[in-house]
Amino acid sequence: MPDREIFFITGFPGFIANRLLERLARQDCDFILLVQPSLLGRAREEIARIAQLSGRDVEEFKFVEGDISVPQMGLSAADLELVQQQTTRVFHLAAVYDLAVPEALAMRVNARGTRNVVNLARTLPNLQQFHHVSTCYVAGKREGVILETELRHDAGYRNYYEESKYLAELEVESAKSDLPVTIHRPAVVCGDSKTGETGKYDGVYYLIHYLLRWPSVLSTINIGNHKVSLNLVPVDFVVDAMAALAFDERAIGKTLQLADPAPLTTNQLFNAIAKSIDGHKSKITAPARLVRFFLMLPPSPKITGLPHHAVPYFFVKQLYDTTQSQQMLAPHGIHCPPFETYVDQIVDFAKQHPVI
Repeated sequence: MPDREIFFITGFPGFIANRLLERLARQDCDFILLVQPSLLGRAREEIARIAQLSGRDVEEFKFVEGDISVPQMGLSAADLELVQQQTTRVFHLAAVYDLAVPEALAMRVNARGTRNVVNLARTLPNLQQFHHVSTCYVAGKREGVILETELRHDAGYRNYYEESKYLAELEVESAKSDLPVTIHRPAVVCGDSKTGETGKYDGVYYLIHYLLRWPSVLSTINIGNHKVSLNLVPVDFVVDAMAALAFDERAIGKTLQLADPAPLTTNQLFNAIAKSIDGHKSKITAPARLVRFFLMLPPSPKITGLPHHAVPYFFVKQLYDTTQSQQMLAPHGIHCPPFETYVDQIVDFAKQHPVI
């Protein structure tokens, strides 16, 4: 058994993985980071930054070159032995996070890649906890309340991202019988609640950028509705939650939905953003059916900035139960902040950084 905790992390350097590593680096532990060869340069830059912030030596962060879509991550014999003999905890974050991902790529990376990571985890003699980062959208086209204890369904999916992440979670769920598994299901991740920083403009940012085009006019007509919510979580909440549970044995065997327990309806969300941008709420609300019809017209993406593959997510009738996650996070003093408390930060970041 290694004399200190050593994390094996996939998905570095990625926006969430970077921030998670920065958070975990405050702990008395070391790291083995799986990095694709093409990303080594960027990975070294991130490690230099994180090492400086945490007051640690860059040598405490070890890179192993590989790819989750290849059996045994495509690791060299020496790197495979290092991972197998040293790893005590795993964080699996590597995935294609793209609603428009093609089927072949989604299945190769998200589904089969996760199977490869699980198989590797089964060869780690010192493994104490295996953390898998999934998504609330494994629920696919289901409607109503989605429990953390539920996974299997035949409701279908909106895209190959959802389907592949569902199949990936099935792989990890089946491993709960022989591995110390914790599954994290974030909702729609947006920017940092304190700084507004984000690594990608999607989800709620489509609405933010739409309103930024012509605030005084576009904010007048609310294109949200009162029946559907968009569950948003700031990235710092997600990272703080995962870091807090990184060593928490109570979380082993559980699936935790990292979601807002009281999400805004899309109508309320629209008004919160409009007020932040222009100081005014909408005057009228457009009928939901008319809005959806318009957003799916061929020229709509050029007019609104909202791609067709993202439209359904503003009409998803799902509520994510967070009973287990709240129970796990409460002792750590962690809770999801309401959107209204950080909307100004993410709007300001979007204003100041039109392109990222």
